[in-house]
Amino acid sequence: MSSPPLRARYAHTNVVSDDWRRLVSFYVDVFGCEPVGVERDHHGEWIQRVTGIPDARIRGVHLRLPGHGDGGPTLEVFQFDRNETRPAIRLNTPGFAHLAFEVDSMEAARELVLAHGGGEVGAQWTKAVPGEGTITLIYMTDPDGNVVELQQWDRG
Repeated sequence: MSSPPLRARYAHTNVVSDDWRRLVSFYVDVFGCEPVGVERDHHGEWIQRVTGIPDARIRGVHLRLPGHGDGGPTLEVFQFDRNETRPAIRLNTPGFAHLAFEVDSMEAARELVLAHGGGEVGAQWTKAVPGEGTITLIYMTDPDGNVVELQQWDRG
């Protein structure tokens, strides 16, 4: 006999930044994310034990992702007092690869990303998806180099 499936609800995705306030501004200004809850300032024995990092101190905030209402998932943007350096992130790097946002204007979204410190990864492309419609998409980056997919659908 098998056990009943675990009941779960998606809560958040965490991104660690070298400048959490700058990254929060990017996601608020470009995608309309909204800060929720209190600003976090985690430190002390509990956070050291949970993270396994001696003398860890973490600051940041949660951002409500657009399109899901007040109970939707958040993007948790944190900064440790001492961040490790990381290699450049590419779409084929194992692990989490990108965040995707569906937008109503590809050109406006691209311009906002670039104006707020983001960059382009590849070329914009439009492709028919049988049974779904036509998608226009491009991979870009946020100011920290995390990959962000912009997608615009024509389902007509």
